[in-house]
Amino acid sequence: MSATRIPSRLRRLNKVQKISVAGVSALGVAALTFSLVPSNAEAEIAPQAAAATAPVAFTSAAGSAQARTVQKSLIEQHSTAEQLVKAADAAKAKAEAEARARAAKAEAAAEAKEKAAEAKEKAAKAKADAKKRDSEAANRSTARKPVYANNLDGWIREAMSIMKKEGIPGSYSGIHRNIMRESSGNRWAINNWDINARNGVPSKGLLQVIQPTFDRYHVEGTKKDLYDPVANIVAACNYAADRYGSMDNVDSAY
Repeated sequence: MSATRIPSRLRRLNKVQKISVAGVSALGVAALTFSLVPSNAEAEIAPQAAAATAPVAFTSAAGSAQARTVQKSLIEQHSTAEQLVKAADAAKAKAEAEARARAAKAEAAAEAKEKAAEAKEKAAKAKADAKKRDSEAANRSTARKPVYANNLDGWIREAMSIMKKEGIPGSYSGIHRNIMRESSGNRWAINNWDINARNGVPSKGLLQVIQPTFDRYHVEGTKKDLYDPVANIVAACNYAADRYGSMDNVDSAY
């Protein structure tokens, strides 16, 4: 059989198949399946193919809409998933930042507490050291405090140490000379015969001082006793400094 003598049935079938292929190209698998239906009744093939075209087209349009819906749903799901991931990442980052902040705060608090303890310890040590230095200084001062003999020499020297602090002039020789003239070094000496005695205020002590003069020129830190040798010398030298410039300038009754 040659190609030029193809039966009309096959020619018609090819035409139907062409229509079916076109439908497949435009509409998909549903039209293809339908186009391959056997051609038992050649007169019914064309109408059936034409009738199948509209449902397939409808099905294709519905499929496209459904695909778009699915695509849209997938996009929305993807977007939602991205948002969830971003939210989870943000929450994780926030939690980590808060944890770091708490750790930094705790570390700062611990460091501050440690520094406070160190400062307290240093203050306590400084206080203890100062107390120790004061105690040592007091001990040195006590150790260095001179001890004067309980005699004329010791009395004069002790009186002169007080006079030096108070700015009262007078030398050892000047004081000693006047003591020897006034009382011969007797701390209990008393004059009951001169004008002062007749006036009821006799001169007393090493430098023969009357009570009113002693009271006026008494120096704080010495005993308020006219017969006390150190208090007597200091008050007498204070009086002599006020009236004569110094006990060294006194060579007679004063």
